[in-house]
Amino acid sequence: MRIPSKAVAAALIALPLAGCISFGPKTPPFLMALTPAETLPADAVRKAGPGEAITVYTPSVPQSLLTVRVPVTAGANSVTYLKDAQWVEAPNRLFQQLLANTIAARTGKVVLNPRQSTIDPGQRLSGDLERFGLDVQAMKVVVTYDAIKQTRGAENIETRRFEATAPVSAAEAHAVAAALNVAANQVATQVADWIR
Repeated sequence: MRIPSKAVAAALIALPLAGCISFGPKTPPFLMALTPAETLPADAVRKAGPGEAITVYTPSVPQSLLTVRVPVTAGANSVTYLKDAQWVEAPNRLFQQLLANTIAARTGKVVLNPRQSTIDPGQRLSGDLERFGLDVQAMKVVVTYDAIKQTRGAENIETRRFEATAPVSAAEAHAVAAALNVAANQVATQVADWIR
């Protein structure tokens, strides 16, 4: 059986191109996540009466955090992103989960997400995650959360800014991930104590 020469030529042309085709950005060596410093035990039972639960909303973020990448600031007007560093999901969602876990562990409250709170959201925690990245000039990570606590409908609203920093040994993904986890847990602990 003879293979047509046009088919052979097309296959030979396609071979070198196969290595050039990419269907998205290169996957980083690992994906970063936040791990709560405090968690509820597996058999913990919590109950809440009317208005006693707390609903933790996903924080709003500036444009620089609308990504799974880690922002690096090098001055007041300069933002870039850390090489080979990527979150498993958006940082504001990771921070919401960390807040919820920490509040539940430290306060014993029933903590809900917005999808679970349709009947009785109880107290509400929302806010803005203003900073969540590396300050390369100071060689530290910064986590800044502007929280809004709302109770009894819209009758009682309180706001507070929480901030934590942690030093980094190098501007590389592993060091920054570990430092951001430390700083985020510090902020989550401060928020939980404020809620309590």
